[in-house]
Amino acid sequence: MKRVQEFLEKYLLWIIAFIGLITFSIIVVRLKNNTIISFDNYIYNHIKGLISPNMTNIFKIITEFGNIYIMIPIIILILIFSKDKSFKKYFIYNLIFIFILNNVLKIIFTRDRPIDINLIIETGYSFPSGHSMVSFAFYGFLAYFIYHTNLNNYLKLLFIILLGLLVFMIGISRIYLGVHYASDVLGGFAISALYLVIFIKYIYNKNKEERLNLK
Repeated sequence: MKRVQEFLEKYLLWIIAFIGLITFSIIVVRLKNNTIISFDNYIYNHIKGLISPNMTNIFKIITEFGNIYIMIPIIILILIFSKDKSFKKYFIYNLIFIFILNNVLKIIFTRDRPIDINLIIETGYSFPSGHSMVSFAFYGFLAYFIYHTNLNNYLKLLFIILLGLLVFMIGISRIYLGVHYASDVLGGFAISALYLVIFIKYIYNKNKEERLNLK
Protein backbone atom coordinates (compact mmCIF):
# COMPACT_ATOMS: atom_id res chain seq x y z
CA MET A 1 0.00 0.00 0.00
CA LYS A 2 2.83 2.35 0.86
CA ARG A 3 4.53 1.64 -2.47
CA VAL A 4 1.31 2.38 -4.35
CA GLN A 5 0.96 5.68 -2.49
CA GLU A 6 4.57 6.62 -3.26
CA PHE A 7 4.10 5.70 -6.93
CA LEU A 8 0.95 7.82 -7.20
CA GLU A 9 2.56 10.79 -5.48
CA LYS A 10 5.47 10.61 -7.91
CA TYR A 11 3.71 9.82 -11.18
CA LEU A 12 -0.02 10.61 -10.86
CA LEU A 13 0.22 14.04 -12.45
CA TRP A 14 2.17 12.63 -15.41
CA ILE A 15 -0.37 9.84 -15.83
CA ILE A 16 -3.14 12.45 -15.92
CA ALA A 17 -1.17 14.51 -18.45
CA PHE A 18 -0.58 11.48 -20.69
CA ILE A 19 -4.25 10.48 -20.62
CA GLY A 20 -5.20 14.08 -21.43
CA LEU A 21 -2.79 14.24 -24.38
CA ILE A 22 -3.90 10.92 -25.87
CA THR A 23 -7.60 11.71 -25.41
CA PHE A 24 -7.29 15.17 -26.97
CA SER A 25 -5.26 13.79 -29.88
CA ILE A 26 -7.85 11.10 -30.64
CA ILE A 27 -10.67 13.65 -30.57
CA VAL A 28 -8.78 16.03 -32.87
CA VAL A 29 -8.08 13.25 -35.39
CA ARG A 30 -11.72 12.15 -35.39
CA LEU A 31 -12.84 15.77 -35.60
CA LYS A 32 -10.65 16.36 -38.64
CA ASN A 33 -11.91 13.12 -40.25
CA ASN A 34 -15.54 13.99 -39.49
CA THR A 35 -15.99 10.73 -37.58
CA ILE A 36 -16.69 12.22 -34.14
CA ILE A 37 -20.39 12.93 -34.68
CA SER A 38 -21.46 9.36 -33.85
CA PHE A 39 -19.88 9.72 -30.42
CA ASP A 40 -21.52 13.12 -29.92
CA ASN A 41 -24.93 11.81 -30.92
CA TYR A 42 -24.60 8.76 -28.68
CA ILE A 43 -23.88 10.90 -25.61
CA TYR A 44 -26.51 13.52 -26.39
CA ASN A 45 -29.21 10.90 -27.02
CA HIS A 46 -28.67 9.66 -23.47
CA ILE A 47 -28.64 13.13 -21.94
CA LYS A 48 -31.64 14.56 -23.78
CA GLY A 49 -33.88 12.07 -22.00
CA LEU A 50 -33.30 14.12 -18.85
CA ILE A 51 -34.73 17.30 -20.34
CA SER A 52 -37.50 18.86 -18.25
CA PRO A 53 -38.21 22.37 -16.95
CA ASN A 54 -36.82 21.56 -13.49
CA MET A 55 -33.66 19.89 -14.83
CA THR A 56 -33.10 22.78 -17.20
CA ASN A 57 -33.22 25.24 -14.30
CA ILE A 58 -30.78 23.10 -12.32
CA PHE A 59 -28.30 22.85 -15.19
CA LYS A 60 -28.59 26.58 -15.87
CA ILE A 61 -27.41 27.15 -12.30
CA ILE A 62 -24.64 24.55 -12.51
CA THR A 63 -23.27 25.96 -15.76
CA GLU A 64 -22.82 29.37 -14.12
CA PHE A 65 -20.02 27.94 -11.96
CA GLY A 66 -17.94 27.81 -15.13
CA ASN A 67 -18.34 31.56 -15.68
CA ILE A 68 -15.80 34.18 -14.68
CA TYR A 69 -18.22 36.18 -12.52
CA ILE A 70 -18.61 33.16 -10.23
CA MET A 71 -14.87 32.52 -10.16
CA ILE A 72 -13.94 36.11 -9.29
CA PRO A 73 -15.64 36.02 -5.84
CA ILE A 74 -13.83 32.72 -5.16
CA ILE A 75 -10.54 34.39 -6.10
CA ILE A 76 -11.34 37.32 -3.82
CA LEU A 77 -12.00 34.96 -0.90
CA ILE A 78 -8.70 33.20 -1.56
CA LEU A 79 -6.86 36.53 -1.74
CA ILE A 80 -8.35 37.51 1.61
CA PHE A 81 -8.00 34.28 3.57
CA SER A 82 -5.08 32.36 2.05
CA LYS A 83 -1.70 32.97 3.68
CA ASP A 84 0.18 31.46 0.75
CA LYS A 85 1.14 34.52 -1.31
CA SER A 86 2.58 32.38 -4.11
CA PHE A 87 -0.62 30.39 -4.50
CA LYS A 88 -2.73 33.55 -4.65
CA LYS A 89 -0.59 34.96 -7.45
CA TYR A 90 -0.47 31.76 -9.48
CA PHE A 91 -4.17 31.11 -8.95
CA ILE A 92 -4.80 34.27 -10.99
CA TYR A 93 -2.10 33.42 -13.55
CA ASN A 94 -3.67 30.00 -14.03
CA LEU A 95 -7.05 31.51 -14.85
CA ILE A 96 -5.53 33.99 -17.33
CA PHE A 97 -3.43 31.36 -19.10
CA ILE A 98 -6.30 28.90 -19.54
CA PHE A 99 -8.56 31.62 -20.98
CA ILE A 100 -5.88 32.51 -23.53
CA LEU A 101 -5.26 28.86 -24.43
CA ASN A 102 -8.96 28.19 -24.92
CA ASN A 103 -9.42 31.16 -27.23
CA VAL A 104 -6.36 30.20 -29.28
CA LEU A 105 -7.64 26.63 -29.70
CA LYS A 106 -11.11 27.82 -30.68
CA ILE A 107 -9.59 29.97 -33.41
CA ILE A 108 -7.47 27.05 -34.64
CA PHE A 109 -10.34 24.54 -34.88
CA THR A 110 -13.24 26.94 -35.72
CA ARG A 111 -15.93 24.34 -35.01
CA ASP A 112 -19.49 25.64 -35.09
CA ARG A 113 -21.76 25.06 -32.12
CA PRO A 114 -24.70 22.60 -32.20
CA ILE A 115 -27.84 24.04 -33.78
CA ASP A 116 -30.36 21.28 -33.02
CA ILE A 117 -31.32 22.48 -29.55
CA ASN A 118 -30.12 25.47 -27.59
CA LEU A 119 -31.69 25.95 -24.17
CA ILE A 120 -29.41 28.96 -23.67
CA ILE A 121 -27.73 31.24 -26.19
CA GLU A 122 -23.95 31.19 -26.61
CA THR A 123 -21.70 32.73 -29.23
CA GLY A 124 -18.26 31.88 -30.54
CA TYR A 125 -16.75 28.60 -31.62
CA SER A 126 -17.53 25.26 -30.02
CA PHE A 127 -14.29 23.25 -29.71
CA PRO A 128 -12.93 22.91 -27.12
CA SER A 129 -15.54 23.92 -24.54
CA GLY A 130 -14.41 27.01 -22.66
CA HIS A 131 -16.47 26.16 -19.60
CA SER A 132 -14.92 22.69 -19.47
CA MET A 133 -11.36 23.92 -19.93
CA VAL A 134 -11.57 26.82 -17.51
CA SER A 135 -13.46 24.96 -14.79
CA PHE A 136 -11.07 21.98 -14.94
CA ALA A 137 -8.03 24.24 -14.63
CA PHE A 138 -9.56 26.58 -12.05
CA TYR A 139 -11.13 24.05 -9.69
CA GLY A 140 -8.41 21.50 -10.44
CA PHE A 141 -5.70 23.89 -9.25
CA LEU A 142 -7.78 24.64 -6.18
CA ALA A 143 -8.06 20.89 -5.49
CA TYR A 144 -4.28 20.52 -5.88
CA PHE A 145 -3.73 23.32 -3.36
CA ILE A 146 -6.21 21.80 -0.89
CA TYR A 147 -4.43 18.45 -1.17
CA HIS A 148 -1.19 20.10 -0.02
CA THR A 149 -2.70 21.96 2.94
CA ASN A 150 -2.75 20.83 6.57
CA LEU A 151 -6.45 20.01 6.48
CA ASN A 152 -7.70 16.71 7.86
CA ASN A 153 -7.33 13.97 5.21
CA TYR A 154 -11.06 13.26 5.21
CA LEU A 155 -11.83 16.94 4.63
CA LYS A 156 -9.27 17.04 1.82
CA LEU A 157 -10.90 14.05 0.17
CA LEU A 158 -14.37 15.53 0.58
CA PHE A 159 -13.40 18.89 -0.96
CA ILE A 160 -11.53 17.25 -3.84
CA ILE A 161 -14.47 14.92 -4.63
CA LEU A 162 -16.92 17.84 -4.52
CA LEU A 163 -14.73 19.95 -6.80
CA GLY A 164 -14.33 17.03 -9.21
CA LEU A 165 -18.07 16.44 -9.25
CA LEU A 166 -18.69 20.15 -9.87
CA VAL A 167 -16.35 20.19 -12.86
CA PHE A 168 -17.96 17.04 -14.27
CA MET A 169 -21.46 18.49 -13.88
CA ILE A 170 -20.42 21.77 -15.52
CA GLY A 171 -19.34 19.71 -18.53
CA ILE A 172 -22.62 17.78 -18.57
CA SER A 173 -24.54 21.04 -18.31
CA ARG A 174 -22.97 22.31 -21.55
CA ILE A 175 -24.15 19.21 -23.43
CA TYR A 176 -27.59 19.24 -21.77
CA LEU A 177 -28.14 22.91 -22.60
CA GLY A 178 -27.26 22.23 -26.23
CA VAL A 179 -24.37 24.67 -26.56
CA HIS A 180 -21.60 22.07 -26.92
CA TYR A 181 -21.03 18.63 -28.34
CA ALA A 182 -19.82 15.91 -25.97
CA SER A 183 -16.46 15.91 -27.78
CA ASP A 184 -16.12 19.64 -27.07
CA VAL A 185 -16.48 18.94 -23.37
CA LEU A 186 -14.26 15.85 -23.28
CA GLY A 187 -11.66 17.63 -25.40
CA GLY A 188 -11.78 20.61 -23.06
CA PHE A 189 -11.23 18.41 -20.02
CA ALA A 190 -8.42 16.51 -21.75
CA ILE A 191 -6.36 19.48 -22.92
CA SER A 192 -6.97 21.29 -19.63
CA ALA A 193 -5.62 18.26 -17.73
CA LEU A 194 -2.43 18.37 -19.82
CA TYR A 195 -2.15 22.13 -19.38
CA LEU A 196 -2.72 21.99 -15.62
CA VAL A 197 0.02 19.41 -15.07
CA ILE A 198 2.47 21.54 -17.06
CA PHE A 199 1.39 24.65 -15.16
CA ILE A 200 1.82 22.96 -11.78
CA LYS A 201 5.11 21.23 -12.61
CA TYR A 202 6.93 23.91 -14.59
CA ILE A 203 5.44 27.20 -13.40
CA TYR A 204 3.94 26.89 -9.92
CA ASN A 205 6.25 24.26 -8.36
CA LYS A 206 9.37 25.52 -10.12
CA ASN A 207 8.79 29.01 -8.73
CA LYS A 208 8.20 27.50 -5.30
CA GLU A 209 11.48 25.58 -5.45
CA GLU A 210 13.40 28.67 -6.55
CA ARG A 211 12.03 30.67 -3.62
CA LEU A 212 13.01 27.92 -1.16
CA ASN A 213 16.54 27.84 -2.58
CA LEU A 214 16.87 31.60 -2.09
CA LYS A 215 16.02 31.35 1.61
